[in-house]
Amino acid sequence: MEVSCIITPQTFFQFKTTSLYPLPSSISLPNVHFLKPINKIKQSPLALSRKTIETRFIASAAPSAVDNSVSDKLPADLQVTETPEPNSRVRISVEVPSLVCEDCYRRVIKEFMKQSKIPGFRPGKNVPENILISHVGKENVKKATIESILKRTLPHAMSSVSARALEDSMRISTNFADMDNIYSAMKSLKYDVIVDVAPEIKWVPEDGYKNLKIVVEIDKEIDAQTATEQELKRRLKALGILRIVTDRGLEVGDVAILDISAETIEQGESAGQKIPSAESKGFQFDTEDGNKVLPDFLDSIIGMKRGESRSFPYVFPDSWNQEDLRGVRAQFTVDCKELFYRDLPELNDTIADKILSGCTTIEEAS
Repeated sequence: MEVSCIITPQTFFQFKTTSLYPLPSSISLPNVHFLKPINKIKQSPLALSRKTIETRFIASAAPSAVDNSVSDKLPADLQVTETPEPNSRVRISVEVPSLVCEDCYRRVIKEFMKQSKIPGFRPGKNVPENILISHVGKENVKKATIESILKRTLPHAMSSVSARALEDSMRISTNFADMDNIYSAMKSLKYDVIVDVAPEIKWVPEDGYKNLKIVVEIDKEIDAQTATEQELKRRLKALGILRIVTDRGLEVGDVAILDISAETIEQGESAGQKIPSAESKGFQFDTEDGNKVLPDFLDSIIGMKRGESRSFPYVFPDSWNQEDLRGVRAQFTVDCKELFYRDLPELNDTIADKILSGCTTIEEAS
């Protein structure tokens, strides 16, 4: 049985529209974060005296040959101002000309015309604009237009920082209502974006680290030979395949999938309290790391078979990380859902390169 991990890609923008009329699927802007207003912070005279360097440039209307995220050509260029912000952030101020806004408006009208079902008109046929807007709603058309403008212009505006921007860090700081007012009054749009960027690392002069002291703390001493054996064993395990156990109980070296619950053992007949931090569903328990998870817990479940349930008392050790559980007597209930053993390859020179790339023998890899 091979174990694989599926990574779900995260959406770069976050915004949820509150439109009463369904927006065209090709127009809706998927998930754009809007920042809440931030109270102004009083700055010291020193901070106020520092000059902020702004970089003003024109974002080309044409798709970039380098940035694959920019694929939609605009009818006019954007005016973009890049301003450094504290904590490795950049503010991108975008000015969208009326020509681009008008083009987005026409696209929205076209999409609504395709999808709207208006009495007296065949689906997909041309409908007089005033009748369409009356049917859809003027506010809904305006909101859809602003979303279309954002969707088309953001990749162009972000092209200057896309290589430095941290994933999922972009936030639109301009309130949507403010964008609505600007568009209604000027038929153009202005908005600001805050994005986290990779910090710039500057090395101090050559002698800047001469007084640097590094202190390393370790839990216990371990010699090089022991460390080598442990790492070799870990890498060999990574090459193994998990196979289902069908004819025996849990042994050291196996991996079990467990449902675990626990409650305190009270004096007398009073019911115990559940221990939320000890509960887990589908917990992957590696018996070789058993004592690292919960000391002596492994001894109580050795021999369990798939589908078996066990209940046993357990006293949390005095060294337990969670202080309020130290010394607490608990009743654990464990259900074994699945049981696997590791089918490991033979440790010889044929897998040396898989243990450590470039090695031809296990001795060399060690």
